[in-house]
Amino acid sequence: MKAIVQYRYGGPEVLRLTELEVPEPGRGQVRVKVSACSVNLSDWEYLVGAPFYARLVGGLVRPRSPVLGSDIVGIVDKLGADVSGLEIGQRVMGDFVMSRGGFAEFACVPAREVVPVPDELDDIEAACLPQAAGIAVSGTSGLKAGSRFLINGAGGGSGTMALQLAKAAGCHVTAVDNCGKTDWLRSLGADAVIDFRKQNFTESGDRWDHILDMVATRGPGEISRALADQGVYQAMGGRVPVLLSLVIGGLFRARRYSIGMLFVPSGRELTERVARMAVVKQIRPHLDSVLPLEAVPEALERTGRGEVRGKVVIRLQPTAFSRAAPEDAHQTSGNHSSVASTFDVA
Repeated sequence: MKAIVQYRYGGPEVLRLTELEVPEPGRGQVRVKVSACSVNLSDWEYLVGAPFYARLVGGLVRPRSPVLGSDIVGIVDKLGADVSGLEIGQRVMGDFVMSRGGFAEFACVPAREVVPVPDELDDIEAACLPQAAGIAVSGTSGLKAGSRFLINGAGGGSGTMALQLAKAAGCHVTAVDNCGKTDWLRSLGADAVIDFRKQNFTESGDRWDHILDMVATRGPGEISRALADQGVYQAMGGRVPVLLSLVIGGLFRARRYSIGMLFVPSGRELTERVARMAVVKQIRPHLDSVLPLEAVPEALERTGRGEVRGKVVIRLQPTAFSRAAPEDAHQTSGNHSSVASTFDVA
């Protein structure tokens, strides 16, 4: 089978397009013929081995799993021992962030995390949902109408869906990202936008009731300046020293604010929930592009640079559910001949 692999940590240049043996499912696993797999910031972290928690999960010295890609949609191809409730030929999806393997034609994944894909969702839309929509739903839990909500890193997959949910809840939403996304975020419904390269939102003088930070770079002292009384700040990721400072420092500010990390209960239940929400259009992923397998290095490089608007999806093979892109998104095939000249995809 064709797969994009990495055998050491580094940038996109360490990735290789190669042929691997088709994997055999172990006990409690199913083998999926992958039709689509979206690209997440977690893929970039596993690629470069940073922040350090990526190595704690993915391997301290070298990647434990050579194939990235966790938000997988595909067809069940083979059942491992002790698997029940699933059938060969069934279309499934899931957030397999601990095992990964989606940037390949076949992947073996834990059966307990597998969710049937609703017929109302095509492969591309389904691939956008598990991790990104799960973060968005968890990060907007408890929002109330009239609240002031800020999303730092609003232009990615999770941020754009969190923006939708916050607006639906009746919040005033401030979106923070780079200048290449600010006008676009305003068109998606953001009430205010901030270019983080020109302005530090913690120094703006404004205060928010809830802050969702996709990549934390500021300690609790700075964050507290931007929180209203009884405000809530949640960080999704960032460098370990910063995250530790938020957890520890947040304890000393607990009387006035809640400062800490966002813990997302990833798994079958959350994936089922976001799939149902997508079916009734409570969540609608914004699609940046649909690319072939050999474009994974390019997609990860753009992800690492913060250039992606919404989600990038890698399509491996069409199925009966490979319909058009979600409404209000655009779909790109493009000429990716530049990938071969930039990265080793022999």
